[in-house]
Amino acid sequence: MESLTSTKLALVSRRARADSKFQFTSLAHLLNAEFLRGCYRSLGKEKAPGIDGKRWHDYGKDLDANLIDLVQRLKAKRYYPLPAKRVYIPKNDRERRPLGLPAIEDKIVQKGIARILEAIYEADFCDCSYGFRPKRRCHQALKTVNDTIMFRPVSFVIEADIKGFFDHVSHDWMMKFLQVRIRDSSLLLLIRRFLKAGYMEAGQWIRTEQGTPQGGNLSPMLANVFLHYVLDLWFEKRVKSQVRGYCHLVRYADDFLVLVQHRASAERIERLLRERFAKFGLTLHPAKTRTISFGRFERQTALRQSRKAHTFEFLGLTHYCGLSRQGRFLLGRKTSGKRFARVCRALKRWLKEVRCLPMKVWWPKLAAKLRGHYAYYGVSGNSRMIGRFGYVTMRALQKWLNRRSQSKSFTWKQFSDYLAHYPLPRPRIVHRFY
Repeated sequence: MESLTSTKLALVSRRARADSKFQFTSLAHLLNAEFLRGCYRSLGKEKAPGIDGKRWHDYGKDLDANLIDLVQRLKAKRYYPLPAKRVYIPKNDRERRPLGLPAIEDKIVQKGIARILEAIYEADFCDCSYGFRPKRRCHQALKTVNDTIMFRPVSFVIEADIKGFFDHVSHDWMMKFLQVRIRDSSLLLLIRRFLKAGYMEAGQWIRTEQGTPQGGNLSPMLANVFLHYVLDLWFEKRVKSQVRGYCHLVRYADDFLVLVQHRASAERIERLLRERFAKFGLTLHPAKTRTISFGRFERQTALRQSRKAHTFEFLGLTHYCGLSRQGRFLLGRKTSGKRFARVCRALKRWLKEVRCLPMKVWWPKLAAKLRGHYAYYGVSGNSRMIGRFGYVTMRALQKWLNRRSQSKSFTWKQFSDYLAHYPLPRPRIVHRFY
């Protein structure tokens, strides 16, 4: 049955690509038991539970009966999502980012809806968006930024930040955007119920009149649909035809850059962006949105104006105007200073907490943390910062190993010998842009 649903989704995707104006009227029936079983299996097994307290394994103990009951409620329109469990994670040294943890059953349904929407909207989404899409990732967005600045006539960069995007998405506009492609009232009702489900915080239910909570499987897809109509499509169809010279948009989720040739065009685009987002109830952050000169002539311009050359941050990396060994312009990038400091603090804190446990318990986890860091930040031009991270890790590791007891347990020589027998991942460039 799941393979049959996958075949139907392929047909939906094919029809969406063949006719950009076609409206789908029958989609909710795809949320059958076998399809939802596949959605359940694709979920993370160790993810934190929602307000119901049920984990992945708990729901799977009587999976068949649970899915049959779930499908019956979906068909009778008696299914109502539970409020998400509100938790907070560190955003930076001063701020915390709110997350909404859905109940396990809601995660399953959200996953199913997201797969249906993906089959439709992958045909519509523009090439400038990279976030939360199949076969697309953040390093492709970084490669596009690199190639555009290196090989296109770019002299200005608009660094944009949408203030509290996920908390301020208009539900009414979201439903209007979905209705451009979807006329299935049952599926639209289900999506609206998820938007209105709210969240639980300190024992109180908070009803949501706007926003889509981060943390669920559906939010990234809804965010992409919303920004497709508000930003991507508008920029491609309207803005490019109204400004002089070259301009290009690169977006990853709600984080985006606009790369522009002329100053007047850049200033006009920034003004148009503010007006466009205000129309849909969103605001560009006044302190984090700016237009800067940047490109192959930025170093000479900065020297002439007696200032430092501009830099900008995108996806955790600081981009700057560098030089190749031959003295030619080269777009450089390094780990953002704030991000680097935060990651180092978190790793040192973790090493302090686990130092008294048997090393065989936490040594593989440390190796996984290092592999993950190098897999993300191991990009062309960033060898110095990932090498520095490896050095900071080794110094902190030896420090906390020596504080497991009152007597030192490792000299640096002994520590090096131990690493030779039980090696940790070494810094390396994983993503080559040049």
